[in-house]
Amino acid sequence: MRFRFNSRALVWIFVFLSVLELSALPLNANDQVIALKAARMFDGKSRALVQNGIVIVQGDKIIDVGSNVTIPADAKVIDLGDATLSPGFMDAHTHITLDYTDYKATRLRELQSSASTKAYNAIPAARATVEAGFTTVRDVGARTYRSHDYVDVSLRDAIAKGIVVGPRMFVAANGIGATGGHFDDSAGYRDGLFGPEPDFADGIADGPDAIRKAVRFEVKNGVDVIKAAVSGGVLSLSDEVDTPQLTPAEMAALVDESHRLRKKVAVHCHGDQAGREAIEAGVDSIEHGSFFKPETLTLMKNKGTFLTPTLMAAEYIKGKLDAYPPALQAKGIAAYNARSEMFRNALKIGVKISFGTDAAVFPHGENAKEFKLMVDLGMPPVDALRSATSSGAELIGVAQKLGTLEKGKLADVIAMPGDPTTDITATERVRFVMKEGKIIRNGPVTPPPPRTAAQTVSTDLGADF
Repeated sequence: MRFRFNSRALVWIFVFLSVLELSALPLNANDQVIALKAARMFDGKSRALVQNGIVIVQGDKIIDVGSNVTIPADAKVIDLGDATLSPGFMDAHTHITLDYTDYKATRLRELQSSASTKAYNAIPAARATVEAGFTTVRDVGARTYRSHDYVDVSLRDAIAKGIVVGPRMFVAANGIGATGGHFDDSAGYRDGLFGPEPDFADGIADGPDAIRKAVRFEVKNGVDVIKAAVSGGVLSLSDEVDTPQLTPAEMAALVDESHRLRKKVAVHCHGDQAGREAIEAGVDSIEHGSFFKPETLTLMKNKGTFLTPTLMAAEYIKGKLDAYPPALQAKGIAAYNARSEMFRNALKIGVKISFGTDAAVFPHGENAKEFKLMVDLGMPPVDALRSATSSGAELIGVAQKLGTLEKGKLADVIAMPGDPTTDITATERVRFVMKEGKIIRNGPVTPPPPRTAAQTVSTDLGADF
């Protein structure tokens, strides 16, 4: 007997045999079903907690979620008790490769260190961040002066490959700024001390065409987001904290080029005039916003621009003011005194707020302290939680797969004791962390490695705030 097959029949036979082959394969360890249970659940978008929360995870995805969910018979059940399940937190403003908690020591030691030192120091910082419940961060600047080693890009990739334990990272590399501005690391030192003037390859650019070239260079080297300094800063030596540092034409070029290349734009900005011009140009988020007036905040509301307030940075600096040079003390106090009224006005006006801390100005892993500062200034606890989950996902551009506990999304799930809507400091005591279905932590945090006085604090000549 002779058999004849047409091409369509052969295709169906191939599909059938492929399905049989796949069904015969043993389950990967990641395919084990895990059921997470807790007394409460915050889904990332609702204004109230769900009682008796259950999240069912298989592989790296959530396959079911709710309070009346049937737990599969073969599931591994993790009962977290009197706790609240939540999507993994997102910090939209970190510097994991930096450590500026000891300003004077850092400025002295950084000149002797390499990018490799920075990379090694970033490993425990990354672990501390994710173990604190922050499974995603936007890392907005990792400059290594006179070096084109993109430590944040490499760290992001090492984490994604499972080489290093840390949060999912969206990185900005150098950051773009003007000659003599907040991102010019040679500013404040005598001319020529560090060799030739920094240029577009260091993120320093003047004029619209040079700004476009700097954006293209950043994208060429693997960034996820474009960061720019459009006003002065607190921790830069030679500028005023609120002065504009890019012209409207430069900002227009920055935004246009970045958006053409499908990159969002985050801008460091304390000053009101610079902020207004940046918002008009179409930036996606304002970082800090300390001196913004109600009119500028209203413009943000109307344009849909996010505010990332970084309250922790000013809080930490104020708490140890004597450790900073006098010029920086004055700028730090001015920013601190202005930020509370600005934040209350932003809440009243209805500006979109994304959780962000400026971690590196304060110790990594303490990111959740930002929640209490936000709540103390009038933000409802559930809105503070949303700022670090669904709102953060919207800003970063990952709302399709992260930011809420929903069927089909990536299984980034954390748990904190008690009810964070009645005690927001529960966010500071996260005790369970799952990222993409893998348990990072279920119990005490991993102790940091011991440090010695001789260890380098940082290798960067500038800090973002």
